[in-house]
Amino acid sequence: MKLRIQERYFGKVAALIAFALAYGFFQFGYQYHLMRREQMNLFLYDWEYIRETYRGMGWLSHFLGDFVEQFLYFPVLGPVLIALIILGIAAIPYLISRRWLGKWASLGIAFVFYVWAFMRETGNLYITQYSIAVLSYLALVFMAFLFKKRWQQAAAAALLLGAGVYAIGNPYHKYYGELWGTPEFTNEKVIALDVQASRENWDKVLKIAKKRILVNEAVYMTNLALAMKGQLGNELFDYPQNYANGLFLWVDGESSQFSVGLAGEVWYHMGNMTLAEQSAIVALQQSAKHTGTKYIKRLAEITLITEEYGAAMKYLNMLNRTLVYRKWARSMVPENQGPEEKKWLADRRADLPKEDMIYDSNFYFRDVMLQLLEANPDNMIARQYLLVYDLLNLYVEDFFNNYSAKLIKGSVYEQAALIWLTVQNRTGDEELTKYGISRQTVQRIEQFYRFPDKYKNTYWYYYLYTTAD
Repeated sequence: MKLRIQERYFGKVAALIAFALAYGFFQFGYQYHLMRREQMNLFLYDWEYIRETYRGMGWLSHFLGDFVEQFLYFPVLGPVLIALIILGIAAIPYLISRRWLGKWASLGIAFVFYVWAFMRETGNLYITQYSIAVLSYLALVFMAFLFKKRWQQAAAAALLLGAGVYAIGNPYHKYYGELWGTPEFTNEKVIALDVQASRENWDKVLKIAKKRILVNEAVYMTNLALAMKGQLGNELFDYPQNYANGLFLWVDGESSQFSVGLAGEVWYHMGNMTLAEQSAIVALQQSAKHTGTKYIKRLAEITLITEEYGAAMKYLNMLNRTLVYRKWARSMVPENQGPEEKKWLADRRADLPKEDMIYDSNFYFRDVMLQLLEANPDNMIARQYLLVYDLLNLYVEDFFNNYSAKLIKGSVYEQAALIWLTVQNRTGDEELTKYGISRQTVQRIEQFYRFPDKYKNTYWYYYLYTTAD
């Protein structure tokens, strides 16, 4: 009796430890990986949608996988659900093997299943459907062992698995349900930037960016956050820069779906809805399920801003049938909009270009920004990007022609203007005052000439070593 009690507690303690490890990892070490999965998912509470979407081979695992993935939006609940799935995949083999083996041998088998399920979940493109499929097959085998006689167990296993194949489908996919995965922590940080940017938590974006993620997509999101905070001209060189490549993402047929989706973010916040819409549509088409609440929400915002209400209502109606985005979708329906929603739309429409343009694959970033500033000189996102784009490309004369200390201020702009004025031999007090260059900046450049390595976060340092190449 005492041994049975000890064994019962042994199993519970092992399960609790396994759950805590999985939960802790996905909550504190790999949380955004799960949130990204939710962004690529779409589950509508609509009978017609469910009937048309979840049919054919694997319909049940597809349905359950999408249903679970909508909850991955939430920081605590998402990791709890994934930890429970992993624990289930390990616990069932343990219960089955205990019929013939001792607790340690059974625990060893369970451990193998646990590690396997855990590592699969860390795959960068993994879809929850395939863990659900594995768990479902194991559950069917366990149900067969509820029968007492072996022939009954064998018959039940064959019948249950045979009947379940159609509903559960393949537990493996070359890309989205691969046999093994490994955590990619650099990707996790980049995804974290993307998730927080999509929620417009710009302070969190910059906090994550402090970890110095040397990936161009990370530089891109960091610069966008700086621009949204109005700090691109002050803190540009406080973060790693990839020349001008970190301002915009140039995408082509070889670009990943992730990069394609990111490419439109700058244009959206800058006011060019044509390029933003193109990015969202292509990313939606390239996604694993050809769905994604992130891109559908973005398309809803774009079509509301451009007053394409027919298209906007299509997207809002879809989001209105989701768990997470229902409240937002209802508030954005034109007749439901309150003062806050109307002001947001008015502010965004003020940044729209006066004329629509069709862009080919060779469009010039600079021309687009100039067009946006022509439509609205107060478009500070476009102005910051134009000035910084010129500076990072060493177009100092072009920068100087568009710079006005009355319109925009920033230490990086001061430093660049001082370079140009020095080259032109125009460093008198009147000129310095006209371009907003303080005496402190003049003193700093004198110190820079003596100790350049102490001023690595300045445009002077960037200019010196870039032109030296």
